[in-house]
Amino acid sequence: MISSSRPASRRTWKTALAAVSLVVLAACTGPSGSDSADSADSTGGGGGGGGGGSAGSGDLTIAVITHGGDGDAFWSVAQNGAEQAGEDLGVEVNYSSDGDAAAQARLIDNAVAQGVSGLVVSMANPDALQGSIEAAVEAGIPVITINSGEAASVEFGALAHVGQSEEVAGEGAGDRFADEGATKLLCVIHEAGNIGLTQRCDGAASSFGDVTTLQVDLNNPTDVQARIRGALQADPAIDGVLALNPQVATAAVSAAGEAGSAAQVATFDLSADVIAGIEAGDILFAVDQQQYLQGYLPVVMIKLFIENANTIGGGLPVLTGPGFVDASNAADVAEYAERGTR
Repeated sequence: MISSSRPASRRTWKTALAAVSLVVLAACTGPSGSDSADSADSTGGGGGGGGGGSAGSGDLTIAVITHGGDGDAFWSVAQNGAEQAGEDLGVEVNYSSDGDAAAQARLIDNAVAQGVSGLVVSMANPDALQGSIEAAVEAGIPVITINSGEAASVEFGALAHVGQSEEVAGEGAGDRFADEGATKLLCVIHEAGNIGLTQRCDGAASSFGDVTTLQVDLNNPTDVQARIRGALQADPAIDGVLALNPQVATAAVSAAGEAGSAAQVATFDLSADVIAGIEAGDILFAVDQQQYLQGYLPVVMIKLFIENANTIGGGLPVLTGPGFVDASNAADVAEYAERGTR
């Protein structure tokens, strides 16, 4: 498990970053061919399917299957990362997503039936995906989990998990609100059954204290704004709103204005709109988990596992966050958010 203390998290991040840098360099320059099969067989790799294939660049197909919904700006950035990695490394990347856990499991089953070389999966609902992921592992397909479901990743047989510790990230957000003088926080959950979102709110509660949760449906933006407005009107003591998604953050800003509330808004994850909101002073900060890396790095990791029996993480997650974007550094990442890489 990852320590929840900030210094430990920073040390883990620095170690992971150094290791990932070496992985990316090796993927771009390392060997492929017949020797890689012998190497994979001799090391045994890690859990998550059989290493040992000798496929070189252009012969690998990696399926990236997430729980993102249609038009979700967060997942479009992760998709951009995966597809860019495929282009950089000569790997065919097939991205698909479905917010319904049962439908996502079927996408995984279809990819396994098609005999993909590797599988990248987000696990917002681990229980619903367990059978499909374990079937992929049993079929000899290396699996990397991303974003949600860190605790179940090793149990299901994945090689590694790439993402952030959601509870630690929530603790950081709670600390930031406390530093700003907030006294009561509304944490808005936009996907029912998403374990990662619950962990974010739990983390905020553990560091901040007085946190109320509100369930909304991301697929109904008008209702999202109305529900947040209603919560702020019903409880004027709420002076902070923690959104867990960029679209919810922009809705929360509008809702606070409509409610005549002075509640400060912050969010998880970046978008061009969030950056603009931070620069305008409407959004306090964003917790940045760098989802572009969650798309990019697993493609690199699977390619190196298949061709060179490399693994990374040592059983611990490869952390891409949390980082924080606020008024002090928003301008530095604005260009990248606009082009869809942050």
